[in-house]
Amino acid sequence: MKILVTGGAGFIGSAVVRLAVARGHQVVNLDALTYAANLANVASVADHPAYAFEQADIRDRLALDRILAQHRPDAIMHLAAESHVDRSIDGPAAFIDTNVTGTFHLLEAARAYWQQTRPEGFRLHHVSTDEVFGSLPAMGRFDETSPYDPRSPYAASKAASDHLVRAWGETYGLPVVISNCSNNYGPFHFPEKLVPVVILNALAGRPIPVYGDGAHIRDWLYVEDHAEALLAVLTRGAVGRSYVIGGEAEARNLDLVRMICAHMDRLNPAGAPHDRLIAFVEDRPGHDRRYAIDPARIRRELGWRPSVTLDQGLGLTVAWYLDNRDWWEPLLARKGVGQRLGRA
Repeated sequence: MKILVTGGAGFIGSAVVRLAVARGHQVVNLDALTYAANLANVASVADHPAYAFEQADIRDRLALDRILAQHRPDAIMHLAAESHVDRSIDGPAAFIDTNVTGTFHLLEAARAYWQQTRPEGFRLHHVSTDEVFGSLPAMGRFDETSPYDPRSPYAASKAASDHLVRAWGETYGLPVVISNCSNNYGPFHFPEKLVPVVILNALAGRPIPVYGDGAHIRDWLYVEDHAEALLAVLTRGAVGRSYVIGGEAEARNLDLVRMICAHMDRLNPAGAPHDRLIAFVEDRPGHDRRYAIDPARIRRELGWRPSVTLDQGLGLTVAWYLDNRDWWEPLLARKGVGQRLGRA
């Protein structure tokens, strides 16, 4: 299969690219190389004969038409997006522009390509987030029937893109599948998100910020497990279906931070105990209290479930950051990294 991956130089996209190439697929990586993208994420496959890179923006319809006509993919995996909630609070326009307008242009380009060439088995897989469902009470979990209730500009922009994809499937017959994932973590995670922030602040002896009371709950998904799930959805998911993907690993933010600190104590004992650096800070506006995923459908229909526990995955992630200083150090100079964003 030849797969066009949008956002393939980002965190989740690059995990998909690396796994797809390893599985014998041909991959065309389309990325605009905005601030959170990094070609070092795909350096391991850059010279592989099954890999090609196209620097382009999903808002550029002419570029999309050219790339689709030139590479003639069998499928599209759409991961290109603005994704940091704090940045969406400070600057929502970029999220509407990329996540909504960009998805519209990609859908239109994909529809034209599909109608003109009719590649056998073609499908477009739109990768989204569980944040579109809003906030859960103490009990219950999100599934594919959960109503949409986005609470942040980021979540609203992804909810809008989900609706566009469903509409193009229903109105034009475009073969689409959608997945909504829980919070990802793992190697190559851009250092503005919670897990790498904790690791790098602990390593530097800086305060580790925890929003509010630290009792916000998330379901954590190791990124390489997520990449496995995404390829399963792309290749074996039913057209027109959606699949929620979770790590079956709920944790309060404060407990997650303490788990990371425990791994830092073990792997970097010179700075122990690292949990002394925990500092509670002003909460994010509109901060959803709890997310949780019921992955019964993907487990039942596609046979997927996570392969690592949260503690195992965090240990692997901490070790990776300690061993890959040359990857993350240059990223610390990028705009907004290391600064508190999203105060509203």
